[in-house]
Amino acid sequence: MSENFSSDELGLPGTTASKHRRTKLAIVGAGAVGSTIAYAALMRGAARTVALYDINTAKVEAEALDLGHGVQFMPMAEVVGSDDMAVCADADVVVITAGAKQKPGQTRIDLAEATISLISTLLPPLVQVAPNAVYLMVTNPVDIVTYAALKISGLPPAQLFGSGTVLDSSRLRYLIAQHTGVAVQNVHAYVAGEHGDSELPLWSSATIGAVPLLDWNGIGGRGLLTAAVRDQIAHEVVDSAYRIIAGKGATNYAVALASSRIIEAVINDEQRILPVSSLLDSYYGINDVCLSVPTLVGRDGAGERLQVPMSADELAGLRKSAQSLTDVARRLGY
Repeated sequence: MSENFSSDELGLPGTTASKHRRTKLAIVGAGAVGSTIAYAALMRGAARTVALYDINTAKVEAEALDLGHGVQFMPMAEVVGSDDMAVCADADVVVITAGAKQKPGQTRIDLAEATISLISTLLPPLVQVAPNAVYLMVTNPVDIVTYAALKISGLPPAQLFGSGTVLDSSRLRYLIAQHTGVAVQNVHAYVAGEHGDSELPLWSSATIGAVPLLDWNGIGGRGLLTAAVRDQIAHEVVDSAYRIIAGKGATNYAVALASSRIIEAVINDEQRILPVSSLLDSYYGINDVCLSVPTLVGRDGAGERLQVPMSADELAGLRKSAQSLTDVARRLGY
């Protein structure tokens, strides 16, 4: 006697069942950033399984237990934590937050070197247990670390990329919204280049609603975006991380939400435009460097880069940022 099954029960592509496949997110590093990414991803229902890996056994098990106790109040998920890297096996996305802590007087180059040394021990065994995962680097200095991670892992450039200026762009949109008095969701603007001091807002392509930002006349004469105001906003975007770190020791909430947004774009194959840090090839003449430009992000990782119109000053700034990162990479032997 034969049995008839519906396409939903069989879980065929494009069916309801396939939409509810068991997705898995692995997070390497259960510190402030890693554990908050896990929390944000769980709250947003980004994955059905969230796995935390850390060499600190007590810490990672405690974080997983604490998160698990709240599952009743979230979209259904499983939370696991372990000091065994096998916990990351078969992940759809692996987020790497583990990195060296910056010591007093330590230069950016020193920090990059220490973090890359740590990544070089983590990545090869991670790729062994999760060879098909998309790898998201959230460790700073993210552009240099992402470039080195590509060399270390041998993964295709689409499969491994950095969180880049997704958070910086969110800060930019927030500040523009605050100044103009409109909802942040109606502000469309990107920060490009390095996730750091040489980053730059792409003012010439930014819009508020459907109005080009450079043509914005304010509402009732209020909230004008003069050159002086734009310069102040750009400075605050860069400076805000330093202010947060000075006040509380680390940034974790906004970077976790930004990372969760990237994770969802991958797992749900959204083809969402995000300014992630990926290896550029002939982008306005920029080659062989990881930095952020608006990029299509989906299930295969970092896809096409958008050729965003730029002013001469913006293009010069992007090239200067690229050169700065290239110089650091060469000094580190990459």
